[in-house]
Amino acid sequence: MQKDEMEKVYQEHAQSVYGFLLLRTHDSQLAEELTQETFYQSLRSVEKFDGSCKVSTWLCAIAKNVLLKYWQKNKVPVVALDDEQIILAEDASVEEIFLAEENKVELMAKIHQLPQEMKEVIYLRLAADLSFKQIGEIMNKTEIWARVTFYRGKEKLLKEEK
Repeated sequence: MQKDEMEKVYQEHAQSVYGFLLLRTHDSQLAEELTQETFYQSLRSVEKFDGSCKVSTWLCAIAKNVLLKYWQKNKVPVVALDDEQIILAEDASVEEIFLAEENKVELMAKIHQLPQEMKEVIYLRLAADLSFKQIGEIMNKTEIWARVTFYRGKEKLLKEEK
């Protein structure tokens, strides 16, 4: 990938990188700042991208590193959850934090039990905040397929809850 291609990459992936960061920070201004830093870092290291993974995967890896550096620099308390990191609210009680983590783990365990393609669609939609069109493109399927798969996965999760 060349530096002049980065404008197109930004146009195509800025929203999903922003969503990835917003999901982890719960702060739109911070997510925007970190998105800009992510693309700055990607521009600095564009010659290292060898195409062995998708551009979106590469950018999310950079975003995760940018976020971790931000948290370390600002001494933000975080807790590890299955290789993901989340911010602990400063005013959250121990009970609230425990319940939130328990619910996340329970939901992720249920999602993990879904068929592979269904699981991937749900992860891409919820974690990466991708559109159904983008998910369809990633999975080499149609937008409608992505919508239907997500809906069916959501229905399966709701049935298991009852």
